[in-house]
Formats: sequence, structure tokens, C-alpha cells
Amino acid sequence: MDYLPLFRRGLDDLGLALTARQVDQFQCYYEELMDWNQRMNLTAVKDYEGVQVRHFLDSLTAAPYVSDEMESLLDIGAGPGFPGLPLKIAFPRLQLMLVDSVGKKTGFLRHIVEELELSDVEVHTGRAEDLAFHSSARESFDVVVTRGVAVMRVLMELTLPFCRTGGTVMTWKKGELEPEISASLHAMEVLGGRLREVAAVDAEGLRDGRVIVLVDKLKASPEKFPRRPGLPQKRPL
Repeated sequence: MDYLPLFRRGLDDLGLALTARQVDQFQCYYEELMDWNQRMNLTAVKDYEGVQVRHFLDSLTAAPYVSDEMESLLDIGAGPGFPGLPLKIAFPRLQLMLVDSVGKKTGFLRHIVEELELSDVEVHTGRAEDLAFHSSARESFDVVVTRGVAVMRVLMELTLPFCRTGGTVMTWKKGELEPEISASLHAMEVLGGRLREVAAVDAEGLRDGRVIVLVDKLKASPEKFPRRPGLPQKRPL
């Protein structure tokens, strides 16, 4: 069967080549996602074409920014695993932590990690605001990713405390972003980050104003951040 044709064509735009086993893993991911989605609301994107492009390929648009020096990746608000799990499939050497506060979603994540026979993956159920004060997670990750979780001012507080000095936060965004990004520059500075680039996405089916915002971590985040759960959203920096 010609699995994932749209997805595989889009990989050419990203300059990314996957093995037959990796393509099979993505096909299994799709089948398990659709099976579980009948019992719980994991994704509103249910058609084969949509999952290939809007979930799998969109997640891998970060691939050009994943360097050989990066060893660990954290996905905040992972939901059914995007973008963290597709990046793990494409770069098996990465140590991955997936974080979501909803137990049903992390139940699916544990299941799919086992089905795909992925190693070095940890799934955590809880709030980022609490996890950030665990010594095993704070200032520990080379890359922190998040997609569709919150506005940039909030995201900086939820992500930068996890990122080691010299690491990178990658955030998926779409639309007119200049006001949102400008409003987040203060939060970046307070939390030890600096805007590197707003990188336009150039892949089949995704040329619709999507970008990845890359923020470099220059120094340690102050110990008082992030604030208690809910406060970053109520009173952004």
C-alpha cells in the first residue's frame, strides 16, 4: 500500500528522508489515533489527508532546526503527541518527555509509545507550572516545543524554565504575529531568552502563514518562575 503519500511528498520540501520502518510507524500512529479518537476527543482532524499534513508534516517542519548536538526534547501540552512524537520518530536518538495535564491524553501517549516501540520516552501527567520545579526537568532540555497552547507571553513562562542555557524553544504559530511577538519580548528577557528567528514554513499543504518561532536560552530563568498554575495565563509577564 502507498502509505502517507502527501506526508512523504512534503518531506522532500523539508529535505528529510525517512526509512520504511519510520513510515510504517507513522502509519501505525495514524491508525491508533483514529481508533482511540472514537472513544475520546484527541483530535478534530480525522481525515487521512489532514492528519498527514496538519499533524505529521506540520510537526516535522521543525526538522531543519534539530541539530546533531541536540539530545533531549520536551513537549509541553503534547495532547495526542504533536509535535514531540513525530520528531522522536524522525530523530530516534532524541530523549523525549511528553507533558499534558489530561490523563486520558497521556494514557493514549503511553499506549502509542509502546505500540511504536519507542525508547527513551517519558510521559508525564501534570501541569508545566509544577513540573518546572522538579530538579530532573528544570533547565534540563536542549529543545522545548509547544504547539497551539497559548499566546507567546504565556508560553515563554511555561517553556523557558525547562530549557538549558544554550538550548532553544520552538513554538508553532500562524497568522499576524508581530503584535503578539512584540508583546512577548519582555517575558523572554525576564526568563533568560532572546528571539532568534520567526521562520516561515515552506512545505506542501502548509504554505498558509505558518511559522516556527525560535527563542534561544541565554541564561538561567529566575527561580520564582513559572508562577503557580493558572497565573501565567491570568497575568502574563
